[in-house]
Amino acid sequence: MKITILNYLEHEGDKKHDTVVDQVARALKQSKHKVSVLGVHGNVNQLRTGLLRRKPDLVFNLMETFGSNQLGAVGVVGLLDLLSVPYTGGGPGEFYIQEDKGLTKKLLSFDGIKYPEFAIFSQDAELETGGHLHMPLFVKPLRMDASIGISGKSLVHSTKEMIERVTHIHKTVNDAALVEEYIEGREFYVGVLGNQEPQAFPAIEMDFSGMPEGMAHVLDSKAKWDEKSAEYKGTKAILADIPDEVRARLQKVAVDAYRALRVRDYGRIDMRLTPTGEVYVIEVNASCYLEQTGEFSTSAEAAGMDYPTLINRIAELAFERYKSRKAAKA
Repeated sequence: MKITILNYLEHEGDKKHDTVVDQVARALKQSKHKVSVLGVHGNVNQLRTGLLRRKPDLVFNLMETFGSNQLGAVGVVGLLDLLSVPYTGGGPGEFYIQEDKGLTKKLLSFDGIKYPEFAIFSQDAELETGGHLHMPLFVKPLRMDASIGISGKSLVHSTKEMIERVTHIHKTVNDAALVEEYIEGREFYVGVLGNQEPQAFPAIEMDFSGMPEGMAHVLDSKAKWDEKSAEYKGTKAILADIPDEVRARLQKVAVDAYRALRVRDYGRIDMRLTPTGEVYVIEVNASCYLEQTGEFSTSAEAAGMDYPTLINRIAELAFERYKSRKAAKA
């Protein structure tokens, strides 16, 4: 196939792109696909003309945002739909639902999947609550990902601290605040691949044992991105060493959440396992990060699927969806 990798550029005119773009391109080329890269910052016309000029059979969509809009992924896939270009991952409806963590929890609730009780503090002072909350609480932006707006101060133990953190998110992130009960326990990530018959990979556990004493066991922005920080150095993702029964339960919950949120092609489900054995879904990450040494790729490798096979299978799944849709209309 002719495959165009769609990639976000941090600044207009940038030539540099994310490492994962090169990794995905190499993997696709191994299967003899003709691969091009279209990097765009925030220029809709450049995006449109670049796609029309390349005329790809499939877009491998790695664009998580657009311009200065952190929530631009919805608009990007909306444009792809308007241009009738097949692409990997979720559409505008799926992305919107998965971005709004309040909507995510409501859909999980409908299917009987456990999640932390929560309240939403919007910027216009309206309060939406999903239940009676108990301290400690975790406060984060409602719609952001990549740990934006999350720090060591996100875990709060009083109403005063909670209001301070909510106000901080309103002012600095320009988003509503999601306040949810903090679930004490082990943190696991389960990758899922597929559509009609999703496959759950072995669980990855986030090991917090290297964190300084007294620090909350959460993967905040420092733990994710600041390589010099104690948080980054004190956390590592490892293949989970857990009994088969626990592994099976985590995988079942992951697939249930994947289906409940209408995730397409691939995604990662973040969960917490309490000391009493209850599994709570923390987040559903559709079209998750595909870096070769990341959690999703590592879990696929543990299932016997190397990186090139994984990337090409994602492309195949997306193209199969479009072929099935086209056949249904004929």
